[in-house]
Amino acid sequence: MRDPYDVLGVSKNASEAEIKKAFRSLAKKHHPDTKGGDPAAQKKFQEISGAYDIVGDKEKRAKYDAGQIDAQGNPKGFDPRAHGFEGGFPFGAGGGGGRGPGDFHFTWTNQGPKGGQGGGPGGGFNAEDIFADLFSGFGGRGGQRRQQAQPQPGQDFEVQTTVGFEEAAAGGTRRVVLPNGEQIDVKIPPGLKDGQQIRLRGRGGAGRAGGPPGDVLIQVTVAPHPYFTRDGHDLKVDLPVTLKEAVLGGKVPVRTLSGTVALSIPPGSNSGKVLRLKGKGIPASGQERTGDLYVRLIVTLPEGEDKELKSFIEKWGADYDPRKK
Repeated sequence: MRDPYDVLGVSKNASEAEIKKAFRSLAKKHHPDTKGGDPAAQKKFQEISGAYDIVGDKEKRAKYDAGQIDAQGNPKGFDPRAHGFEGGFPFGAGGGGGRGPGDFHFTWTNQGPKGGQGGGPGGGFNAEDIFADLFSGFGGRGGQRRQQAQPQPGQDFEVQTTVGFEEAAAGGTRRVVLPNGEQIDVKIPPGLKDGQQIRLRGRGGAGRAGGPPGDVLIQVTVAPHPYFTRDGHDLKVDLPVTLKEAVLGGKVPVRTLSGTVALSIPPGSNSGKVLRLKGKGIPASGQERTGDLYVRLIVTLPEGEDKELKSFIEKWGADYDPRKK
């Protein structure tokens, strides 16, 4: 994958606001919905989303800038062959993994569930576990009885992924490749929020001495939408309208998650007026109701000089001052 900064067209010193602005602009330009499902556009959109997943997250950006992770979020700087593993780890350096279907990548967590500590930085392996396995088959000195191994839970695996705004809202399924090579379909619940975690119990590393297996923890980042912003289960959008539509009213098309609908604009609507489309927000999930879509009208004048409009406004507004109470 290319350098995330190059993908988004920003410098390495760009602010968070500049990065977000660049992502929104590119996502809007290359969104598959605007390209008729073109595979090339979909691939480009995935590349843009992947880049934003790295540099749009403060913690990941810091690690990337420091050379701790690569452009896909995989750990860098650990060579398993230098530690006697000639074949390397099956999931990449440091226990990380390549992108599988759905652009997931895998890392080992540094802390095992309920049991002792995991590996050091990178969490690739637990040295105590290696020595325990190495010497478990030998008795102690002087005929001492060897200590029976205690059951230990398996290692948790952490999976990070970025999903599209609309996919997170509507829900669906995503195929995941686990570190052991197993492919499973993970249910994305409707209304998934940015930063929410999905836990797959018993899908992690195998337990030792009869201990239970670990879990898979899927950490989800929801990509921003080029049009909508989210507030709980409600959505907000700015809608440009003409001066004629604001003064005389009428029906204008508005994009929603479920398609385009006609919005009635009351005559005499000011710029900034907010109208509600009930039930057009994020679908209901759990204890959350179905959200609404709040549309803010933005009166937009035509580009260039319109002498006729200018002359009319000068005459019409001669005695009008909205600041007078």
